Amino acid sequence: MARALRVLAWIMGVACVAIGLYHVLGGNAATPGAEDAGATVGSFGRFMGAIFAGYGAAWVWAARQAPVPARVVRWLTAVFLLGGLGRVLSIVVDGRPHGFQLVLMAIELGLSPVYFLLADADEKAAAMQVAASR
Repeated sequence: MARALRVLAWIMGVACVAIGLYHVLGGNAATPGAEDAGATVGSFGRFMGAIFAGYGAAWVWAARQAPVPARVVRWLTAVFLLGGLGRVLSIVVDGRPHGFQLVLMAIELGLSPVYFLLADADEKAAAMQVAASR
C-alpha cells in the first residue's frame, strides 16, 4: 500500500504539473470547448494553469518525503475532491459541459477515495519498520 501511495502521488504530481503548464502555454486552446472564449477566460485559464502546476509540485514534494506525509496527502486530496464537487455544482447550475470535463470529473471523484484510503500507508509502513527493528 505504501508503494501504491508513493507511485500514485508521483503520477498525480507529474500529471498536474504537465497539465498546468499546458494550460499556461496553450490558453483557451488547452480547454476543450473553450477555444474561442476570449481574453478574460484565457487570462483566467493561464493563471489557473500556473496554480495547478503548483498544486502538482506539492504532490511531487509529498511523494519525495520519507514517509509520505498523510496530513499533506489528505489536504491535497481534499482540494482534488473539491474540484470534482465544483464540477458537479457547475452541472447543476450551468448544465452539461464538454464531455472531456465529465471524464475529468469522474477521475476526480473516483480517485479521491483511493487517495484518502492510502493517505497514511507510508507512515504506517515506516512505523511498522521501526517497531520491527527494536
